[in-house]
Amino acid sequence: MSGHLRRMASPPRVDLSPAAASVRRHDPDRFLTALFAPAERREALFLLYAFNHELARAREAASNPTLALIRLQWWREVVEGARRRHEVAEPLLDAIETGCLERTLLLGMIEGREAEAEPSIPDLASWRAYLRGTAGLVTAAAGQALGAPAEARERLVALGAAYGAAGVLRSIPALARQGRCLLPEDVLGAHGLVPEAVLADPEAPRRAGVLDALAGEGRALLREGAGLRLPRAAVAAALPAVLARRDLRRPGVRERGLGDRLAVIAAGLTGRLGLPLSR
Repeated sequence: MSGHLRRMASPPRVDLSPAAASVRRHDPDRFLTALFAPAERREALFLLYAFNHELARAREAASNPTLALIRLQWWREVVEGARRRHEVAEPLLDAIETGCLERTLLLGMIEGREAEAEPSIPDLASWRAYLRGTAGLVTAAAGQALGAPAEARERLVALGAAYGAAGVLRSIPALARQGRCLLPEDVLGAHGLVPEAVLADPEAPRRAGVLDALAGEGRALLREGAGLRLPRAAVAAALPAVLARRDLRRPGVRERGLGDRLAVIAAGLTGRLGLPLSR
């Protein structure tokens, strides 16, 4: 490995904003990808990803679904213009008001998270919509922040949804410990499972073939996003798809390794995502 790649694989210690520090701690995948954004736009990505983390933890931190919806409503009011004392909320609203982040996409992200307050995800169509409305819109919003053309948005949504699919499959045990299952009931049922069985035994979806079936859905999303052409300054928005491609080859719990980081670095430096061909 060259000295340059070795240094990039382990980002140097720098003074970080509260949003950037939150992303590095809670979302290291996206933290790494954001480093390939132009320096003047990087903080907008950190704010976006920190905001996404706050939405993701709305259900995780709440003792019941109603409280999760209250947390989401608090963030909806911020995005709509309410000034709140919060290390992410205040600069996020500034970024919206200056046009660095698009309000409609952020509101869509909040709406997407409402599915997590439901008892379960009923079917594959709902699961696809959930992925597009959460991780998919995160990627689209990142593209907007980095100047991606409007015609790239749908492919960015697909690539983000693929990363979301891989993330759900990696998170089955962690979600089960919280008493949550984000796998579609109809796919579970087709493989002889129900959400309660997943909570009791998080390895059951792998044994039953559910992971392979849903990883296939993720790979289809990657194909949907294949052929994406982005300005060099906007490539960082799509870099999570590089990790999705690797994760979906071996779906489920997998520790991040040097190979993952190097794949992101290579794609970030060359602008080539290495996605499967569309068909």
